[in-house]
Amino acid sequence: MSPKPQEVADMIRRSIPDADVQVNLYSGDDHFEMQVISASFVGISRIKQHQMVYAALGDQMKQAIHALALKTSIPKESI
Repeated sequence: MSPKPQEVADMIRRSIPDADVQVNLYSGDDHFEMQVISASFVGISRIKQHQMVYAALGDQMKQAIHALALKTSIPKESI
């Protein structure tokens, strides 16, 4: 069974505590779109940012989450 959007957001926040996370379903119950904003991403490439999010989701990315449209960024005041 796929996690609910709030459960997915909570997984991210456990791994990246300062993250502002928005998660929505966009097709069925296993296709998610997500935006993650975190000061932890400052100075880190977009690829590494995405890898941090994937690591936070762990096995869910291999099992329950079929697709993830992911956008990551840093807070505007960190620019």
